[in-house]
Amino acid sequence: MRSRKHTAWRKNRKFSDVHGGRTSPKITDRIFNRAHSLSPPGHHQTTPILIEDNPSRDYLFPMTGRESVEVLEALPKRHHSGVTHLWLRRPGATDRRQGLPLAEFICGSGVRVIVMYPWRRDLRICFGRSKPTGRASQEYARFGAPPFRQRGWWYVEFSMSELRRFWVHVLYHEVGHHVDWYGRYWSKANRRQMEEFADQYAMSFTKTGTYVLNRLNKTALPPE
Repeated sequence: MRSRKHTAWRKNRKFSDVHGGRTSPKITDRIFNRAHSLSPPGHHQTTPILIEDNPSRDYLFPMTGRESVEVLEALPKRHHSGVTHLWLRRPGATDRRQGLPLAEFICGSGVRVIVMYPWRRDLRICFGRSKPTGRASQEYARFGAPPFRQRGWWYVEFSMSELRRFWVHVLYHEVGHHVDWYGRYWSKANRRQMEEFADQYAMSFTKTGTYVLNRLNKTALPPE
């Protein structure tokens, strides 16, 4: 059995696999390879290193990179200090055709990356002809986006304020995978437990995220 030190790169099950995202592993190979090329931070380099792509005209990031870093750093230092990179990644053409995940946590070779993906400008997710599962429906409804059917297709649609709140939740979910991986050493065999731990972690820091988000929202408002 290979030690964890020499184990190849690993990535968790994507948050949106449970909540309507894509599931085909081959689609993410290029993302995985590009993340693998990231260099570990130097001794005097501040982490997380922020990589912020231009999301393209059809997509947007509901929070800026700096806002996302502030939300991340509001967590206990021991939980986020090991995250080396926060990457707001632009989707490629194939990604857009196949459907985007919401986020990923990827680790290996001294690099631990949280990848956050942009949203369509209409702030919708399309689930195709099938209604989302009960668990997914409840999750989206909690953020003001219950599933609805339109012309035979199922969607959820967020307001910008609720989407920013959901973005914080997804970010904390991925931090939960980071904490779980380095605290309990999960494996693909207990995928359900992985997701449950990450969900519980994100929910346990809801107040923290809400406090930071309220402060950021006030800062972003134009003066009256």
